[in-house]
Amino acid sequence: MKHLSGLDATFLHLETPEMPMHVGSLNVLDLPKGYEGDFYEDAKQFMASRIHLADVFTRKLALMPFDMTNPVWVDDGDIDIDYHVRHITLPKPGTNRQLQQYVARLHSTLIDRSRPMWEFFIIDGLKSGQVALYTKVHHAGIDGQAGVALGKAIFDLEPTGRVVKPPRARPRSSGYQLGMAELATAALRNTAQQYVKLFKMAPAIARALGGLAKPDEKAAEKAAASAPKKFNLFAPRTSLNVSITNQRTFAGRTISLAETKHIAKHFGVSLNDVVMATVAGALRHYLADNNELPAKPLVAGVPVSLREAGDETANNQASMILVSLATDITDPVQRLKAINASSTSSKSTMNRFKAVILDDFPTFAAPWLVSGIASMVGRSGLVNLLPPAANVAISNVAGAPFPMYFAGALVTSYYPVSIASHGTALNVTVQSYNGRMDYGLIACRRAVPDITEIGDYLLAEHQLLMSLTQSHPAAAGAATPKAATPEPAPVAKAAAKPAAEPAAKKAAAKKSPAAKAPAAKVPAAKTAARKVPAKAAAGKAPPRKPAAPAKRARAAAAA
Repeated sequence: MKHLSGLDATFLHLETPEMPMHVGSLNVLDLPKGYEGDFYEDAKQFMASRIHLADVFTRKLALMPFDMTNPVWVDDGDIDIDYHVRHITLPKPGTNRQLQQYVARLHSTLIDRSRPMWEFFIIDGLKSGQVALYTKVHHAGIDGQAGVALGKAIFDLEPTGRVVKPPRARPRSSGYQLGMAELATAALRNTAQQYVKLFKMAPAIARALGGLAKPDEKAAEKAAASAPKKFNLFAPRTSLNVSITNQRTFAGRTISLAETKHIAKHFGVSLNDVVMATVAGALRHYLADNNELPAKPLVAGVPVSLREAGDETANNQASMILVSLATDITDPVQRLKAINASSTSSKSTMNRFKAVILDDFPTFAAPWLVSGIASMVGRSGLVNLLPPAANVAISNVAGAPFPMYFAGALVTSYYPVSIASHGTALNVTVQSYNGRMDYGLIACRRAVPDITEIGDYLLAEHQLLMSLTQSHPAAAGAATPKAATPEPAPVAKAAAKPAAEPAAKKAAAKKSPAAKAPAAKVPAAKTAARKVPAKAAAGKAPPRKPAAPAKRARAAAAA
């Protein structure tokens, strides 16, 4: 058995029917040329030969007697592959929006805790002839960086795959679960070890807390010029910050990684700052559409990895920082610089605490206590009254910079599907993959009924930032790129916008100044881009000021 850390178990205890705590991804796949087999059956056999490569596929939970402390992971010697790998056919016409809506529906249901906590879905019926792979794994066993490591088990670098050694034979246990006495003894022993660990770290924690009185002068000087005038203790309340239901809506959009890097280098900020500025600009437009944009800046909750380099353990090693999105600043460049200043300051504070942040802590009586509080807070409407700590969750995960294959099919996209939570109804997670930045937007459908509009505004804001690199001087030390013929980033059909696009948007997109912006050529994965006219490609995003959509109040009421 393996004990869950305090942080891992928190994702179990906070889970309610309205707030499932699993993460996933949507991959659109190009089948091999001339393929005539049954891809679902091939994928099922493929997974059956790979599940021993990652613990998350073969372990399940064993609950403690009376839920007195966290459960443990135990090996499951009887994996039902037909349950874990399932098949879905979309109804005609099989559009990208249908695919995304179905993924949202699948993501809203809880994972069975009596089995290993993962599910894969092979989805066909797409009018493009492609197939999709939707995966979901409980967050208790994996975080973003561990998910990248998990991908190494199921993805290959060549369509022919690689030779995988079969698992070593193990004696099969006769019991379905461990005995109560064995579990109780293990629980008491682990709790004692957690208290000892906490006691040993107490001096270091005290020193770190005392360090708050000594500000990091170097970081403060660096950020003083462009930092927001005031960072409020709480974020302003918006329509995104409410109690959520179990209904979900999802949208995927793609932006060129090369163009994102060009923006970051030109303005002397990080790639993650550009991601947050893109989301900030999109939310600014979205809220302004219905006169909801608050005077105070929106705040993003941003996960920060605590994982050491090379650590691929399938558990959670992360914390969170709060970053101002500077949505009170009209100028996009000044907004980007303010986000950079806020992010730098928050990261500096986090780095001073990083070594003493606990991912494992005593949790005696936590299962029933935390679960009860989570359920009460969500259903009582208390979230609708309390000031939010953050308005939106934004996460950026570095993925593979090269093409990958699943069961012989080329992976053309890698859209993350994350967690919407009470008080933070919208989550934007970004995964880089093979020259792309794939944005996955997941939200409560009742709070955000028109998530595709936010997705379109993301593309428009990216194009605006690209165009501004032509009119604003480069930051000190930023090299001016050589002139190059722009090449749109390859985009899978799942990233395309709905077909019903106003003609005015199309005409304006052709006149976009970003079409002349320098962009590095993106290698590989061009097959899907040549097959499909990628409307969501970075070179053909919506204009910077799309026509204002209909009032969302009517859509929310209809929902």
